[in-house]
Amino acid sequence: MAALLKSLVGASEKAARIAQLCRQEEALFQLLIEEKTGTDKNKKFVQDFKTLADVLIQEVIKHDVGKEFPELHGHICGEESNQFENSLGETLEVQVCATQQDTASLLFTILDRNRPAAELLAAAIHQEVVLQDPALDAVALAIPPERLAIWIDPIDSTNQYIRGQASVAPIGGICPSGLRSALVLIGAYDRSSGDPVLGVINEPFFQEDPLTHRWQGVYHWGISYQGTSLSSLRRPPLCPEPSVVLSSSETPAIQRALRPLYGERLRFASGAGYKMLCVILGLAETYILSEGSTFKWDSCAPHAILRALGGGMVDLEAALQAWCAGQRGALPELTYHQPAGDAVGAERWANRGGLVAFMHREHLEVVMATLATAAL
Repeated sequence: MAALLKSLVGASEKAARIAQLCRQEEALFQLLIEEKTGTDKNKKFVQDFKTLADVLIQEVIKHDVGKEFPELHGHICGEESNQFENSLGETLEVQVCATQQDTASLLFTILDRNRPAAELLAAAIHQEVVLQDPALDAVALAIPPERLAIWIDPIDSTNQYIRGQASVAPIGGICPSGLRSALVLIGAYDRSSGDPVLGVINEPFFQEDPLTHRWQGVYHWGISYQGTSLSSLRRPPLCPEPSVVLSSSETPAIQRALRPLYGERLRFASGAGYKMLCVILGLAETYILSEGSTFKWDSCAPHAILRALGGGMVDLEAALQAWCAGQRGALPELTYHQPAGDAVGAERWANRGGLVAFMHREHLEVVMATLATAAL
């Protein structure tokens, strides 16, 4: 497990550097944007975009981790298709080639024959990432990789990544929008049970150096497996004045139901992964989403870290049904191994019942009781 964890963290660091590189030059960045269509599109957004940065990061993670752990071949999946159409109307398959030169040649075609941009990205893709992290080196838990599968969200909150706002002021410690919400998410789950086992969250845009204007990132990880829990983070304490983080598009009925519980401590933010991270870091006690607009690749990594810290992530619809039926014990948590059989495309992997991400069971129970008695 130590080797796999280090591989995923290293892949997330390379991914973060690519994301940062692609945002540094606006002319380069404009080459990278493509609108999603059809079954790849998130129905929540009128316009849903992917960038070449998304696709490159996903393929880099699949390539690097798959090369080190061949037993994971066919079990590393992500949000994006690796098909990308350039401005000349050519549809090309994005992949990591055997050599940096070959990758640069492929990117040269994808990037409208822009050689400097292609060579810059190819160098980032083939760079070696060296981690110096004693906490990672100390992990000794053994989990056979052949029992696991991986979900990747290469850049969660792509719309905020595209907009590129760097100076959004936080409210109650939570940034409502901006680059801070653009994260790299890599989660591993048990192929048999679907339980999240290992999660890595990388924040590429954690802070901007005031002198160089270069972005500096930070990563977090957690493991929850057969009663063993390890994390790079400490569990935040139970807050006597809890807050909740919501999507700005959350329904008025849910907001009305939660107002008596949270008062003015209803916070709003972009990016599902970022809102989950806010719970992990103790900036909010819960993240509640009543719609099925998140996906397995959004929640797997944060869910694993939450479990490692003693929290969790329940299926809101199923949990409310259980609660109203008098089942107050373990509530149904999200799992990651089974698609919805009656859906197509990305919707097969949606968290269709909504979700509640929580750190402390005590607060989850208060939320369940509040929502169960509300006229939603």
